[in-house]
Amino acid sequence: MEIKIGVTDSPREIALDSEESHESIQKAVEKAVSDGALLSLTDDRGRTVLVPAAKIAYVEIGPSASRKVGFGSLA
Repeated sequence: MEIKIGVTDSPREIALDSEESHESIQKAVEKAVSDGALLSLTDDRGRTVLVPAAKIAYVEIGPSASRKVGFGSLA
């Protein structure tokens, strides 16, 4: 899953890819926001991202975008 997290008072968003399911990511975000705790997510490289729930502006969860390489043919 591709995850993008907007952080208040920051012009950049946090982007990461994770092997976790859409449902487990959504539950982790909902729990962090309702508890006022840290949102903790681990990406597919094993790095952990911690974001204070009070600073989360938005979270986008979507399928990983495959990167296209090469040239297309016109037919």
